[in-house]
Amino acid sequence: MPPPRLAVSLLFLMNGFIVGSWAPKIPELKERLAISEFTLGLLILVFGVGSLILMPVTGAFISRYGSRSLVRITSVIACPMLLMMTLVPNLGLACIAMFFFGGFVGAMDVAMNSNSVAVEKSMRRAIMSSCHGFWSLGGVLGAATGGVLLAHFGALVHAVFVTIACAAMVALAWNKLFADAPHSDVTHEKLRLPLNPLPWIIGMMALFSMIPEGLVLDWGALYLRNELGASVAVSSFAFAAFSATMAIMRFAGDLVRDRFGAVRTLRVSAVFALIGLTLAGLAPNAGFAVAGFALAGLGIANIVPIIFSAGGNIPGLAPGIGVSVATFMGYSGLLFAPSTIGFVAEHTGLAVVFSAVPVLLLIVLVLSHHARHADFSPQE
Repeated sequence: MPPPRLAVSLLFLMNGFIVGSWAPKIPELKERLAISEFTLGLLILVFGVGSLILMPVTGAFISRYGSRSLVRITSVIACPMLLMMTLVPNLGLACIAMFFFGGFVGAMDVAMNSNSVAVEKSMRRAIMSSCHGFWSLGGVLGAATGGVLLAHFGALVHAVFVTIACAAMVALAWNKLFADAPHSDVTHEKLRLPLNPLPWIIGMMALFSMIPEGLVLDWGALYLRNELGASVAVSSFAFAAFSATMAIMRFAGDLVRDRFGAVRTLRVSAVFALIGLTLAGLAPNAGFAVAGFALAGLGIANIVPIIFSAGGNIPGLAPGIGVSVATFMGYSGLLFAPSTIGFVAEHTGLAVVFSAVPVLLLIVLVLSHHARHADFSPQE
């Protein structure tokens, strides 16, 4: 594996590791600050707001200074964020810390995706799907080690371990990161959102692709448990089946995309995801629903990486701007749509929601020709 590809993959692993390590700490934070579930929900919302505010700002700075500078800065700042969350003594400081935690994890996300686009261009081959596969792997490692460390050594030791591990990954990647040049035609321009509609169309594709992902991750287990009568153990298979097939397919996705092209890969992926979610929504029992979630994971796995690559390769637009629009819109769906879905589900049921959400993927399918920008030799 070429050093620049290894370096950016390592940072995807690190970012996923931070997010995965954060998940088992949430109950500890709630207990330590003595807050209600409603207040905890608001804190988590602040995390999302921080991400969505700093993402477009990061994209604008990438266009001026290149992605390597920004990915270095954001990754260094992201390293101690979990430790900061462990040391906050009260709710007020927790809100501030949560804003910057979400902000710099999100900013790093934009920067490393932009650097991945630059590495793809230099290698003239796809790497984005496997980079997202490393993020998924990091999430699994963070969640798995976090539970053990928290149970046996406590929150502080866990946070110090995560900080040291992340710093080590940044150090290993530091000198190997691909040095992309700033986008010369925007270096002296004011920072502003693009007027070209294409990045917003690609961003809408990211939004409509990540809403189903958030739906499965946040509501899949509850759907199996409450509406299909699954046991607690079986209901966990919704997330497990979806995540497992997604991770496997992400590591295979670059080869598939290089072989068949971005447009065809996205179209086939969207069809798999559409069929899988529809099967889950119409399932007569938990077994069929789990199979549907597994099929949806296979499909959704490579849609977002292809869309991010397309956003970073829009002709005449700085890569950082295109990626930041796609990540901003995509993650807004992942972060905020589940709460809206909860309100709808309360009145209609989750089966109706899972059956209706595939319409969003149908729109992605209709717009799939825009994924041609992800290819190095554009094709329809």
